Amino acid sequence: MPERFQYGDHPDQFGELTLPPGQRARGTVVIIHGGYWRSGYTLDLGRPAAADLAARGWAVVNLEYRRAGSGGGWPETFQDVAAGIDALAELKALQDPQGKIPPPVIALGHSAGGHLAVWAAGDRCTGTGGPASRSPRARVPLAAVVSQSGVLDLRRAHDLGLSGGAVSDFLGARPDEDPDRYRLADPTLQVPAAAPVFVLHGDQDADVPLELAESYTAAAVAAGGAAELRLVPGDHYGLITPGTPAWNGVLQALADAAQAAAG
Repeated sequence: MPERFQYGDHPDQFGELTLPPGQRARGTVVIIHGGYWRSGYTLDLGRPAAADLAARGWAVVNLEYRRAGSGGGWPETFQDVAAGIDALAELKALQDPQGKIPPPVIALGHSAGGHLAVWAAGDRCTGTGGPASRSPRARVPLAAVVSQSGVLDLRRAHDLGLSGGAVSDFLGARPDEDPDRYRLADPTLQVPAAAPVFVLHGDQDADVPLELAESYTAAAVAAGGAAELRLVPGDHYGLITPGTPAWNGVLQALADAAQAAAG
């Protein structure tokens, strides 16, 4: 059974830790669920993946955070993701007797969670009222990120009106109203990330357009970052469903991410 931990006072500032049974963890995966940043979607979406990854030897943290409609948005959601990842430094059940978290630490984010996972790997310059920086002061730096059909280009997602204007609902402004907010929040404007990014996208995804993955990857590579786009078979939800061909692509990306982190 997962072990619940709090990283703040708000009811949504918590995570669930699932450890591999009776074995040393091969690494630590932080799951960040999607749902277009809205409160109607919870870390329930990440529980099947958490159970499957733990059975395969990973230590898994399934992270909840404040979302639009439950006290989240700008900058609270960003602050929560940063604080939730850094809370691993205090999570004794995860650490070995020397107080070390099983390396590598990899963020795995789906849809809007893919946006947050890639953002969390970035070297953030924050303005007044902006989200908390994760790097270089992050207590728990990420070794890699695996994005599962992530919403990685916020300006384009806004222009496309995805999910009924989810981006402006989340950030509280349009790009023309607060360009600095988008500059701080948009992974495509924050390249290169401080860790390799494996950009997975379902070849039948009807929820998040492939062009968002393409634009992010192109911008990251042009900026000298390590980013790789991989098309996997299946729709938007196949990427979070153990046993699907898309999930097999996720498992391969995690293995490749761990190998890259090992040098």
